[in-house]
Amino acid sequence: MKKILIASALTVATLSASPIMAVPAAAQAKAVAVADVRVAAARSNAFTVASQQIETTYKQQIDQQQSRGQTLQAEMNVLIAKYNEEARKTPQNQAAVQAAAKAVQDKQQAAQAELGRIGAPVELAIAYVEDQISVRMNEAIRAAMTARKIDLLLNPDAVLARENNVDITDAVVAELNRILPNVSIAVPAGYQPGQLVQQRNQQLIDAARAGQPGATPAAPAPAGTPPTTR
Repeated sequence: MKKILIASALTVATLSASPIMAVPAAAQAKAVAVADVRVAAARSNAFTVASQQIETTYKQQIDQQQSRGQTLQAEMNVLIAKYNEEARKTPQNQAAVQAAAKAVQDKQQAAQAELGRIGAPVELAIAYVEDQISVRMNEAIRAAMTARKIDLLLNPDAVLARENNVDITDAVVAELNRILPNVSIAVPAGYQPGQLVQQRNQQLIDAARAGQPGATPAAPAPAGTPPTTR
């Protein structure tokens, strides 16, 4: 299950956390910190518990995918061996080499498609979990910043050098655990990955246009919060 979750995370677009403050504020910021929101999502109780629930609920699909994957890999190895055999012949039969190479490529594509269909329910459940966390991530970030009087929060990848005490990732995790102790793995009918984030962002935009206090389109929910580690 750990491998499946990580693989899913890698297929999701890299998190691009929306700026909570305008860029010019960087020069005026009195307190600056860093936080990795992808790591925070992965460490959250909501993601941890949901991962365990998915492993139990979708055990049949997970086991089937792993078993079928091993079978397909064995079949692939036969085709690869055939290709290597043709490639080593002297002189080479180019038609035979090309045919063997195409057989490997076709098998690989077919295998990926088959495994994708088997694991689709699992991947959708993971996407739904990530989506629910993404919707609340900015709220957790803001709470962590407020509690520590942080003016500007940066992604660690954007910093050349820093002291360890400026990393508030753990604080974001704590706030996320408080705000969102758990999430559902029951995917609603018709759900599409990223749907909750899109809906939340649209609500923020609509509220800002209507002049409602406290709603700003400057910091929409991150477009996906793919955990990078378990």
